[in-house]
Amino acid sequence: MTEQERALALTEELIDFISDSPVSYWVIRNAVDRLEADGYERLDPQHLNLKRGGRFYLTLNGSTLIAFRLPTKDPNGFMVTAAHSDSPLFKLKPNFAVKACDRYMKLNTEVYGGSIYSSWFDRPLSIAGRVVVREGDALAVRPVRLDEDLCLIPNVCIHFNREINNGYKYNPAVDTLPLIGNWTDEPVLMQRIADAVGAKAEDVVSGDLFLYNHLHGTVFGLDKAFFAAPRIDDQQCAFAALKGFLASEDGDSVPVMAIFDNEEVGSTTKQGAASDFLRDALKHIAALYGIQLSGLLPTSMLLSADNAHAMHPNHPELSDAQNAPHMNGGIVIKHNARQRYATDAVSEALFLEICKKAQVPVQHFTNRSDVAGGWTLGGIASARVSMNTADIGLAQLAMHSACETAGVMDTAYLVDAFRVFFASSIHCDSDGVYRLL
Repeated sequence: MTEQERALALTEELIDFISDSPVSYWVIRNAVDRLEADGYERLDPQHLNLKRGGRFYLTLNGSTLIAFRLPTKDPNGFMVTAAHSDSPLFKLKPNFAVKACDRYMKLNTEVYGGSIYSSWFDRPLSIAGRVVVREGDALAVRPVRLDEDLCLIPNVCIHFNREINNGYKYNPAVDTLPLIGNWTDEPVLMQRIADAVGAKAEDVVSGDLFLYNHLHGTVFGLDKAFFAAPRIDDQQCAFAALKGFLASEDGDSVPVMAIFDNEEVGSTTKQGAASDFLRDALKHIAALYGIQLSGLLPTSMLLSADNAHAMHPNHPELSDAQNAPHMNGGIVIKHNARQRYATDAVSEALFLEICKKAQVPVQHFTNRSDVAGGWTLGGIASARVSMNTADIGLAQLAMHSACETAGVMDTAYLVDAFRVFFASSIHCDSDGVYRLL
């Protein structure tokens, strides 16, 4: 198999993963299926029965995951990756059925994350998330996905809005409410949701339900160089981390793969990167070996993996000309003087050594100095667990659109870098002197 054939196969697998993972709960569910198929054991968070040589994972809220392998001998440190499971979506409000024009049914929604509103119009959407179901005297959480073309947000025709192509300010309380059917007084949608989880409608107590783009991704271009799909940010990185983690060999450190929820809304939740979930997991692992966590952090490293902005073919002036990555150009190291990205000289140098070992290309990203830019979970997570941290990702276009674009070759580059990273260890010979083994 050639390098391009392998990259295409990985891209098709990624597209299927994205299609099967419409919201964060399904990202974690599908990751868990792959972990369990490889022999990883779910831990009870109330009784962390760790043992040397074991393969384990923890979940939180059904939307956050930490997986790790434990060496039989005392570890050198932790090699950690962190991606996120969530993407910008529209969440259904309670009492979501709205009567429109005395005839239609539309859904009452609110925005989750920083979405490009216009990209959601005139395309088939569906509903996914989770519901809480009453089972006897218990309340059980059930993931749900209505895998069908169910609703659509219709544009106003140009005849009624002549300024639509001259810039239009969308009102999310008015413009982004999807049409789902003709009005009925019957709880038709709730019954459909209940049927999907094998419950009675009256037993569905509550839910976290979201609209998602139901279209399947596709590879495109004369040379099949690109692919388009929903939720590339950040499922491309989460998928690559999972593939690299499962393919990596054991080393002297503890490999840890984390996928957090709620990055798109700030990470300050019990299941976000600002929580104690990662720190507590690492403390329990350190305790198994009779070591203080603080003693392992100087020889540990965190890679925060979240995609980066490629130079736009129609608007190259929006990028920093000297630090603008391209799709299919390799892994992107992200830099920011205000520490919106956590990369510094030490973490950059260590990651460059990883990529050299993995034989994958590297690019750099900074914003133009007159553009504030965004931020991600690297600085948030490393503030909770102090270790060398680099923010990395893959170059893509149309970030936060309902349909995004990325390079076919890049997922394979990231899988290879993660595979090497998880098997590596960092030795600190003295303050400021590091060796990568």
